[in-house]
Parts: sequence; C-alpha cells; structure tokens
Amino acid sequence: MQPIFVGDVQGCAVELQEILDRARARFGSGFEVGFVGDLVNRGPGSLRALEIVHELVERGRARTVLGNHDLGLLLAALGLRPLRPPLDTMLEVLESPDASYWIEWLRHRPLALDGRLGERPYVLVHAAVHPAWDVDEIRRRARAIEARLGAKDLESVREFLASDPAESPERDDLDRMIHCRSVLGGGRWSRDEPERKDQAWHAAWLRRAHPYGVVYGHWAVQGLHVAPGLRGLDTGCVHHGRGRSGQLTAWLPDPRRKDAFAIPDAGFWQVQARRKYYIEASGGP
Repeated sequence: MQPIFVGDVQGCAVELQEILDRARARFGSGFEVGFVGDLVNRGPGSLRALEIVHELVERGRARTVLGNHDLGLLLAALGLRPLRPPLDTMLEVLESPDASYWIEWLRHRPLALDGRLGERPYVLVHAAVHPAWDVDEIRRRARAIEARLGAKDLESVREFLASDPAESPERDDLDRMIHCRSVLGGGRWSRDEPERKDQAWHAAWLRRAHPYGVVYGHWAVQGLHVAPGLRGLDTGCVHHGRGRSGQLTAWLPDPRRKDAFAIPDAGFWQVQARRKYYIEASGGP
C-alpha cells in the first residue's frame, strides 16, 4: 500500500478530490491516506471535505488527527467559541441535518497517530510535539487527551475544554499539539512565529536526534518543510490570495526506502488553489 499524507485541507474539498482522483488513477485501491488535521474552516467546502475524509476513514483507507480548526468547530458547537464570519466558514456543518454526528465523529479523532515507514517509526500530529517526547510519551499523552474529549458526558468535555491550560497539563498538551510553532525556555511554548530559527519547535526537536520522524501541518506561513525526519505539509491552500500562491500538498514517501524521511525527496504532489479563497472569505485583500 502506498502511504499518502495530505496537508491542511481547511474546506478545500475540490483540491482534495483532485489529489484523491490522481491517487486512484495511479494506485487503484492500493493507497492509504494520513491527514494532518484541519479538515474544516476558512475554505468553501468544509462539509464536503468532512464527507470525503469520513468515507475513507470508515472504509479503513485513511486516518486523520484533530487540528486546531477542527477543535474550533467543537468549541463552537459546545458554546465555547463564537463564530467569526466571514473568515469562519463552519456554519454549514453546524446547520447540517447531521451536525450532531459530525461533532461526535470529530471529538473521537485522535490527537496523534504513530506507525512505521520503511525502518523508521513516525508520528502524525497536527502542529507539534514537545521536543523531549519519544513516541511512547506522545502516545500516552495523546490517549489521555482523547479520553477527555471522547467522554460520554458532554458537560465534562465542555469543562475540560474550558479549563485553564496553566492549571491543566492535559489541556496544555492539547493546545501544544494543535497550536505550537515556537518553544521557549523552561518548557514553555507559543503559537507565535519564532523570533529566531532555533526557537522553532522542530529545531529544538532536531537537536534531540530522535529516531522517529514527524509528519505535521498547521504552519502555512512556513510552507512546505522538508528536513531529515520532518515533513511539514501545510502549504496554505486556503490562504491563496493572501499575497501568496496556495496549494494543497500531498507527500508520497517511497515505501522502498529504509528511511522514508531521508533527503533529497521528490515525493510530493501539489494542487493549486482554484480561487483566491482568502479574499473571498474576508471580503477583500
């Protein structure tokens, strides 16, 4: 089976369909997809993107982790986050006849997934991992968060999501895994762009010389990030028109390589954004 990893979709359902059509034309049914999260919001087709990914997941042909915009949809459904149109484009999901199903489905998505590519283990996560975590630690922390998000009692889920990350290690871990870009002293982290290159979370991660690789998204401003052990796949499809050219990116690691994360690596497909989504969403440049 050919593994395919897809960057942040964010409602760019047409571009996602093009990547999947290309995969079917080349591999037939012999491929599996890993999504880095952020299936919804900012783009024009959040509901359709959910439907496409859901079908693949339910057929055992794909896996996806939870992203910050997916969590934003959960927060809005639980009354913890107001929608901010026109940039927020998730209302079609919340107003759909199956809204409750989509909320349930999303809140049971994992925070991190792990596997092996060739001889190298890897982790799939939306934004980042703590530079010191190994795969076992990532798995342990992710499962603890998933248990809180997937609890039967929705009120307990609401309380968890409304809790202060400074007082809840699991809430802080959740935010780190879906929001982090920079790491600071004393184990602190930030959603902001790093002021220095060595403050990027993945720079600190690289200094640890971990044996596993990380596939992630979230960082559209950074663009495609190809480094030993790292594949950052958010190339800002939905940001097209924001003074940049946006694409949806897929990474197709060569299953014959012992280390699929080695470089150079030419295993990428990119689909150009169909329209200037950012301008359409915001009402102006």
